[in-house]
Formats: sequence, C-alpha cells, structure tokens
Amino acid sequence: MRKAILKPSTRMEADSVAHEIAERLVWAVNTLAIEPSDRLLEIGCGHGAAVSLICGQLTDGTITALDRSETMIRAAASRNLGHASAGKARFHTAELDKANWGPERFNKIFAVNVNLFWMKPAKELSIIRTLLLPGGSVYLFNQPPTAGKIVHIADRTTQNLTAEGFIINQILNENLSAGPAVCVIAGIP
Repeated sequence: MRKAILKPSTRMEADSVAHEIAERLVWAVNTLAIEPSDRLLEIGCGHGAAVSLICGQLTDGTITALDRSETMIRAAASRNLGHASAGKARFHTAELDKANWGPERFNKIFAVNVNLFWMKPAKELSIIRTLLLPGGSVYLFNQPPTAGKIVHIADRTTQNLTAEGFIINQILNENLSAGPAVCVIAGIP
C-alpha cells in the first residue's frame, strides 16, 4: 500500500518528525476540517493514525477511537499515549452496537474503509443517530480495492443513510495515488 508522508502544513498540525500515514487518512482528516473544540468519534480506528493527526489540532476537543480488535486498540493507545494522557484521546475495544456510550455525544463521527456502512448497517446507523449532536455530521470514507466499485459503494452508502433518516450533505470523490476514494457526508434533520 502506498503511503503519504504527512508534513506540517497550515491545514494540519503534525509532530516535528514526519510520519508515514496512508494518503486516504490524510485526506479524511483534512476533509473533517477539525476545529479545536470538536468532539469526534472514529469507528474502526485501526492503529490510531487518524487519531494522531487529529489530536494535534484539538485544544479542548476530544476524540474517542473505537475498534473491535483489542490488538488494534492496544496499538492505537500506544501510538497516542501522550494524547491519551493529556485527555484528548480515549480508546475503546468494542463493536459499535455493544459499546457503552453513556452521555457521550459527538459533533463529528467518521469511519474509513469500514465496509459495514455500505452493506447492512441499520442497527449501527441507528446508534450513530443517537450519538450525533444536533448539527453534527457523519463522514463515511471508502477507498475500494478496485475503482469500478466506487459508484456502487457511494450509492449503497447514500441509500443506507437516507433509509435511516439521515440527510446527505455532500458526496466527495478524490483521486488518490492508490486509487479513487469517496466520502459520503450526512447529518440528521
């Protein structure tokens, strides 16, 4: 998989040492247009690379990272130990529908390459509706292994979101070096 080298820029803060980050994650974080006080949820955080990119842009905001793999959560928490110690990042091992959210709510919820959302996500989208703050948005990114699937994935994701009462705000397409990617951005009325 081709990676992009993230370097400090006006759009995205980074550590003084450049890190190898998948290009789709750099695009995703830039698309999220992080504000310093955002309350974010990442579904399927993997190794926590997006968390690393986001935390540098938060002041009083936070990100909660969720993954069903304990191995991935350990890796993400280890990678972001400083951010977790500073109270900017939290990590949970659970599937979305099995996590205990309590009063926690988010203004931006996102997932990158989580196939569930273009398949049969009714239960999960219902949970996302309850976790999304008024005026908040959900961002579902996907970079399929073949370019021919991009339209199908975007269409299915859009259909699934609207079937669960979301309003589609925007569909973005991006030509990345490893192939095209799509982001469906939605909110609740």
